[in-house]
Order: sequence, then structure tokens, then C-alpha cells
Amino acid sequence: MSEHIYRKHNKTLLLYHLVCPVRYRRKIFEDKLLKNTLKQTCITISQCYELNFIEIGVDDDHVHFLIQTVPTILPSRMVQTIKSITARELFKSHEEIKQYLWRGKFWTSGYYLNTVGHYGNEEIISKYVKEQGKYYEKIHHNQLTLFPGWS
Repeated sequence: MSEHIYRKHNKTLLLYHLVCPVRYRRKIFEDKLLKNTLKQTCITISQCYELNFIEIGVDDDHVHFLIQTVPTILPSRMVQTIKSITARELFKSHEEIKQYLWRGKFWTSGYYLNTVGHYGNEEIISKYVKEQGKYYEKIHHNQLTLFPGWS
């Protein structure tokens, strides 16, 4: 389970679900050594960047990442960092995949990225945000009726 990240002036819990398909949807990850290299590379990325890989799910032709990060890292920059470093390391460690993936492209140019709600889904958060001012208005309104003449 992920925990909040504390900084001097903020407390954050930003979780992303990232899906990266392999170029040409090649079934590269049938090889267990390749999966292991990917996971070890992600551990190294975590040590160098403010990215914490909570989970990594590897399918034959795509990878799911559950990532926690801080607000100073743009989502697009996070994806770019993960895709470029993992591709470089996988090509370097497993030269045999170059016969399936040429021109130095491991991942497709596209990806899927979604935020993950830790305390509720969109409906719950939307209702919570809508209700914020109403409670204050009710209290304030009741106080005015209790003390007429006060402004």
C-alpha cells in the first residue's frame, strides 16, 4: 500500500496507472530474463528519480505500471523517462530483441495513463467537492437566524 510523501510545505499521494505497449505488439516478454531486466531497471529508476514503482505487471506484449510520484514531475516527463530508460537498458542487455524491434524503438509512441484514486472514485470526490460550501452556508445561515440584527 502506498503512503503519503511528505515535503517541507506539502503532503501528496499521486498514483498513476501507466500501460506501455511494445512496438508492433511483439510478444517480447515471454522471456523471463527480459521481465527480470525490466524490473531491475525500474528499481534503478526509482533510486535515481522521484518515481516509486508500486506494482509492475508484465504481459506478453505490454506492461502495466502502478507508479507513485511527486507533483513536480509532469506526467508526460514521467512516461518519457520510464520508456526511454527501460528501452535503452533492455536493448543493451538483450541484443536478440533487435531482430524483432528495429530502429532502436522498443515501445510504441503511444501509452495509456490514468490517475488512481486512493480514497474514492470520481463520483465520490465530485460529491465531496460539491458539498464543501454547503455546510459552511448552513452554519452561517443558522447563526444569522439565531442572532437577528447582527450583521
